[in-house]
Amino acid sequence: MNSLLEKLTDLFSQAFVAEDLPADLGQMVVSGRPDLGDFQCNGALQGAREKKMNPRALAERIIAALPANDWFREVTIAGPGFINVRLNDAFLTSHLQAMIADENLGVRRVDQPQTIIVDYGGYNVAKALHVGHLRPSIIGQALANVLRQVGHHVIGDVHLGDWGLQMGQLIAELARRQPDLPYFDPANEGPFPTESPITLDEFGEVYPAASNRMKEDPEFAAAARQATYELQQGRPGYRALWQHFVDVTIADQKADCDRLGIHYDYWLGESHTDHRLQPMTERLMDEGYAVVSKGATIVDVSSDEDKKDLPPLMLLTSVGSVTYGTTDLATIEQRMEDFDPAAILYVVDKRQSLHFTQVFRAAYKTGIAPRSTSLEHIAFGTFNGKDGRPFKTRTGGVMMLKELVQLSIDAAYERMESAGVASDYPENEKAAIAEMVGQAALKFGDLVNHYSTDINFDLERFSSFEGRTGPYLLYSTVRTKSILRKAEDQGLAGGCLIPPAEDAERALLLKLAEMPEALL
Repeated sequence: MNSLLEKLTDLFSQAFVAEDLPADLGQMVVSGRPDLGDFQCNGALQGAREKKMNPRALAERIIAALPANDWFREVTIAGPGFINVRLNDAFLTSHLQAMIADENLGVRRVDQPQTIIVDYGGYNVAKALHVGHLRPSIIGQALANVLRQVGHHVIGDVHLGDWGLQMGQLIAELARRQPDLPYFDPANEGPFPTESPITLDEFGEVYPAASNRMKEDPEFAAAARQATYELQQGRPGYRALWQHFVDVTIADQKADCDRLGIHYDYWLGESHTDHRLQPMTERLMDEGYAVVSKGATIVDVSSDEDKKDLPPLMLLTSVGSVTYGTTDLATIEQRMEDFDPAAILYVVDKRQSLHFTQVFRAAYKTGIAPRSTSLEHIAFGTFNGKDGRPFKTRTGGVMMLKELVQLSIDAAYERMESAGVASDYPENEKAAIAEMVGQAALKFGDLVNHYSTDINFDLERFSSFEGRTGPYLLYSTVRTKSILRKAEDQGLAGGCLIPPAEDAERALLLKLAEMPEALL
């Protein structure tokens, strides 16, 4: 079905065409002056210039040329020729009733669905999810949900950090601690144990230990680099051990994601494009896009229109190591071949803006991505504590995501207890409600803000049953459904909408009617 704005625009477009003027002058917008009307049309000003006549006079002719209808309570002209309309309450109510009856709630699906990849999450192997993963997961999932709702084919990919020197560090550290494991016998080509020799909890101690040893022990650093090389060359024992790292990590991360309703179509990692790095780099050098400068291999991504210098994208360091830019460029190449997307959206925090500018420019310049494919960085703000500083545990460490979720759920339970919500429910049902309320506090507390703004996490405010919070929305929904159930018990079945009796009710109907434009 057409949205309310589309219906009004179509009506006014007919009037402009009747006056031998372009139909697009009939575009209606939500009024910036609610005291003058619900919607307004500014086309008479431009049309008057084309007709060389007074805009108010043209506005009067446009109003007179409107097709017969009973949609408006009043149509007025303000200023030099702005046309304002206030809707008839019966018409407004009937439109909302039609939206309710529509299976897609009045949101028209796009005429030409596109394949859109949403890259969100940015998780890493051997690391549990922490508070920094909350925003990309929630924002990315919301974006994917909206795009699917309007009809696009959406592919969600976590783009797992599963390759590179950090994997070699873990292999070298495990070899130092448990040298008798079969993975470290160079003559052993398998089969290898099916159970991982390390758990995700143990990674929490092993990972930082390996990282610190890398900085302090030259022999260990050399062993880690050699392990990385042999892993990437396909040494069977190291590949089997690496697969354990990946499997253990993904199992834990999927559990966290499932709890929050975060779902991915693919859990592909940087390793998925490793085979592309060398041939891609060589091709770009052969074609003149990549050059060697001060020992490093780079792609110049600057433009004459740049207001400040933009560093080149580095593909290889002076010692021959690949960079995140190389991997991201190869991933775009892989995605173009596999999916031919119309757009790839990267939900990554705004501190990576320079990196994505470099990668996107390189992709377009080298032809890895055609200009017809939109590469966009959804640059979200940081997640901070109540004081505006990076969110930490009480001991100053990084809080795990599951801890943050549990904090929110516990706070929701306490609020329910103090407010007497579900006080007569069995304990298991109260716990289930607290789970929903706690999650709502986190998700709404994030999404109610513009994604680019930094968030100061205030658990007390987020979990409140009053104000603009997730728990308030749930509480209001529950109360409304309770009223409807009680009415039904008394034989008062729900019916059609009735025209608004109060200004607040009317304002709510108008706001609900804007949903199609908000999503498209």
